[in-house]
Amino acid sequence: MLNIKYKSISTSFHHPFTTAHGLKTHQPALLVALTFNGVTGFGEAPAIHYYDVTVEGMIAQLVSKIEILQRYTYTEPDRFWHFCHHLFPDQPFLVCALDMAYWDMYAKMNRKKIFEIKELNWEQVPLTDYTIGIDTLDKMIEKVNEKPWPIYKIKMASRQDIDIIKTLRQHTDAVFRVDANASWTLEDALAIIPELVKYKVELVEQPLAKDNWEGMKILKEKSVLPLFADESCVTEHDVIKCCDVFDGINIKLTKCGGLTPAFRMIAQAKALNKKVMMGCMNETEIGSYAIAQFLPLLDYVDMDGPLLLDVPALKLLNYEQGKVSIK
Repeated sequence: MLNIKYKSISTSFHHPFTTAHGLKTHQPALLVALTFNGVTGFGEAPAIHYYDVTVEGMIAQLVSKIEILQRYTYTEPDRFWHFCHHLFPDQPFLVCALDMAYWDMYAKMNRKKIFEIKELNWEQVPLTDYTIGIDTLDKMIEKVNEKPWPIYKIKMASRQDIDIIKTLRQHTDAVFRVDANASWTLEDALAIIPELVKYKVELVEQPLAKDNWEGMKILKEKSVLPLFADESCVTEHDVIKCCDVFDGINIKLTKCGGLTPAFRMIAQAKALNKKVMMGCMNETEIGSYAIAQFLPLLDYVDMDGPLLLDVPALKLLNYEQGKVSIK
């Protein structure tokens, strides 16, 4: 019988965090603990307002079916994910927290890390970027100076933000990645992207609205920088469609429903010769530890949640100039 515990948390950001989706000062999240035969695994699902997900809503769903969950017979994580997927239809955030906790518990019972169970070699794993949220120019410069890092993800929302990239480039030689969070028009993107090349930007994430497939087709043909899908790539059913008009996909564990479907999404994208990034949704070390298990499979990673949040270190991960190691 599974023992299930859950907790609501709200963690403050070190700096107010602004993207094209709005401003956040705190990140609410659901934490889940699953225990079987004395072994406990932990999972996390941040609540994201623009996906209309709240911690209260996830807890209500969990409580409504908790007795059914408790009676689940211990099996492999894939089977547990399918069980949860059908038990909580249209609830990928909650399913992610449960799937993450189950994988953690399963790995501990096998006395291995998840990436070891998957027989992945920890070699030449990508460095994580550090995100600079939208702010006044002085504040964004301050954030860069405060956190010297080899790769920055810089949030942009308009054509005027080119000045931000231009100025930040004067303060660091680090790699830049730009994330528009679906805020540009096609006209803006066609004007902005050639300018970004001048400032050594590596790639652009989600330039257009998530459902602007016709616009992305045009932009993909004209873009001189790689384009990655984020808001357009939510679940594994989106991979094929995204690969037609993007150079790569950014997988979020929370959005897609957990580790189990994320492994399938990576395999699908790789089969289509597309690059794979895994991103975060400002998870603490619990969620970031799960992301770290995918590092041997990734081309790029954005797992800076524990660096952006004012949260005590759990000593699950170590971050050193972009290099992530599992303790």
